[in-house]
Amino acid sequence: MLAVEGLHAHYGRAHILHGVSLTVAAGEVLCLLGRNGAGKSTTMKAIMGLVPPSAGTVRLEGGRLEGGRLEGRDLAGQPPHAIARAGLGYVPEERRIFTGLTVLENLEVGRRPARPGLAPWTPERLFALFPSLGGMRHRPAGRMSGGEQQMLTIARTLMGNPRLLLLDEPSEGLAPVVVERMAEAILALKAEGLSILLSEQNLAFAGAVGDRACILETGTPRQTLPMPALMRDAALRARYLSV
Repeated sequence: MLAVEGLHAHYGRAHILHGVSLTVAAGEVLCLLGRNGAGKSTTMKAIMGLVPPSAGTVRLEGGRLEGGRLEGRDLAGQPPHAIARAGLGYVPEERRIFTGLTVLENLEVGRRPARPGLAPWTPERLFALFPSLGGMRHRPAGRMSGGEQQMLTIARTLMGNPRLLLLDEPSEGLAPVVVERMAEAILALKAEGLSILLSEQNLAFAGAVGDRACILETGTPRQTLPMPALMRDAALRARYLSV
């Protein structure tokens, strides 16, 4: 579904990403893991075009894996709106909801036409995924809790009918019960066949929803492995993930 190869990115003269390569299969949750400053959010932003990559390719669907490379259009260097139209949906760490708009109005802002072969996302379908939003559809988003705003941010992105979802730190700052609901929603999206690239600091959360893990260290990919293998390997977790 998504193939990223040799991605480099800079902030000014600072070289942040050093050849990040990863693939996400259809219906898979790939978790980007690493310590603070490892380059997880920058990887997301470079894929989405919010940080222009200085090298590398980003290919979304439209072809087949051949020799480890996904054929099709290269999205690297395209503006974010063009990447969104191609089928990538981005849920930022900062949420960025419209606090003066109601839940329904926020969802309408994100609406895009349905894509061939995919069931379109509608408000009612999203309220089934996030039941708490359905009871506050006319409430201004600024009067919602942090967990409710995070659910709204994901729902608004889904209204764009993406082929693949980029989720940046979805569990950050949320109460444990809300984190559980978020994990249930991600598993439901995976069951629907949606591909997800998830950046996460909460290893327990990542372990509950992820199929594979891609470990970053100072902007460099160190290992990609099945999530159960990572959860069993205490030495690997201590080397790359512990503080």
